[in-house]
Amino acid sequence: GLFIAMMLSLLFLVLLRFTAGVLFWIFIFGVIGIIGYGIWHCYWEYDHLKGIPGSDLTVYDIGFQTDFKVYLQLRQTWLAFMIILCGVEVIIILMLIFLRNRIRIAIALLKEGSRAIGYIMSTLFYPIVTFLLIAICISYWAVTAVFLATSGEPVYKVMANQTLCKYANLTCDPETFNTTNVTKLCPGAQCTFAFYGGEGLYHKYIFIFQLANAFVFLWLVNFAIALGQCTLAGAFASYYWAYRKPADIPLWPLFSSFGRAIRYHTGSLAFGALILAIVQLIRVILEYLDHKLKGTQNSFTRFLLCCLKCCFWCLEKFLKFINRNAYIMIAIYGKNFCTSAKEAFFLLMRNVVRVAVLDKVTDFLLFLGKILVAGGVGVLAFFFFTQRIPVFAQEVPMLNYYWVPLLTVIIGSYLVAHGFFSVYAMCVDTLFLCFCEDLERNDGSTAKPYFMSASLHQILGKKKLSPKKA
Repeated sequence: GLFIAMMLSLLFLVLLRFTAGVLFWIFIFGVIGIIGYGIWHCYWEYDHLKGIPGSDLTVYDIGFQTDFKVYLQLRQTWLAFMIILCGVEVIIILMLIFLRNRIRIAIALLKEGSRAIGYIMSTLFYPIVTFLLIAICISYWAVTAVFLATSGEPVYKVMANQTLCKYANLTCDPETFNTTNVTKLCPGAQCTFAFYGGEGLYHKYIFIFQLANAFVFLWLVNFAIALGQCTLAGAFASYYWAYRKPADIPLWPLFSSFGRAIRYHTGSLAFGALILAIVQLIRVILEYLDHKLKGTQNSFTRFLLCCLKCCFWCLEKFLKFINRNAYIMIAIYGKNFCTSAKEAFFLLMRNVVRVAVLDKVTDFLLFLGKILVAGGVGVLAFFFFTQRIPVFAQEVPMLNYYWVPLLTVIIGSYLVAHGFFSVYAMCVDTLFLCFCEDLERNDGSTAKPYFMSASLHQILGKKKLSPKKA
């Protein structure tokens, strides 16, 4: 099933070169049609309720009702629905009219991304490297955490009446306790287990060490992800800046990009991962505090923690967006993290409408692809598990509880598709930044020719020079 998911993901990425525009416009016109039907249905309900007693009452007249069906008996409700749907329909149509050129650019970049992956197929299997690196990070964190958690020793203390025994609550050794004078001076005293750990300086700060271990884990994981993003960005950037595609694409672009990232950009990637790890650690601490304070009745504290958690969640999302684009600029120009992040941010702000359109179009198509892959494999698995199908000259036995392997195959297929499509999303983001840089750096003249594809040239209404003229 996972192998079929891999093949379906590859097939979907290849077909995007030819069907990206068709899928998007089918979805858009489908949404327009559904909203149009909703407008007609609201008008029909509004007209059908005409003359029915009580239908002319307003929402204010009947007040708050727990049964929502009561509101559906009012003409005012359907009139409000119809006005809202008409507004949404008009907004979508106006956006399509005014943003049609940017939508065409987004679709062209999606097709270009599929073409780039077709020339650099090795990039689709790079997520395996990232997975192995993250698995190593998880193993390191788990082993270190276990060693820290089990580094203590059992502590025994004297249990006796504190007012009569001066040795009460002092540490003791259960093996030699009966031979000491404590039993004579404090009749009835016992040496019992108190806690597991220790009373030394190291044991007092064991929680701090666990927190430091978690911070190192977050830092290493973010660095592994950053290395993958920078490597893929470098490979796809080498495709875009090749004037004659695929003749000018360098040999082994993925391995060359990986070597450059390791040799020249390790510090920048580590710095970007450090900033993100700090924010994530703060979020972990806030979650820990929220868990500890759940039993308290202080509403202001809970409100403050909720606001802080929301703010740091937004900050983490923003930093991930900035880091991702900064790594692309690092792969293109080789500058440090801060300079690359600043240039990427202002470049995106100068093309903010294009960014929004491309992001929504890409998200829709990739989500559709994941659902199609997981759903297709799920249907095949369901048919396989519920039917007696001969495989390798042997009949598959009927399963009494086939939902476990079925869900395993579906979730695994979705994760496989997510791995492939994450590479595609990185490809599209890289090509988009290269496209924006191409527009700002070059003017299409003989001295400064464009590097974009012929389809993007046609959309922009510009003519691409031949390699001889350029």
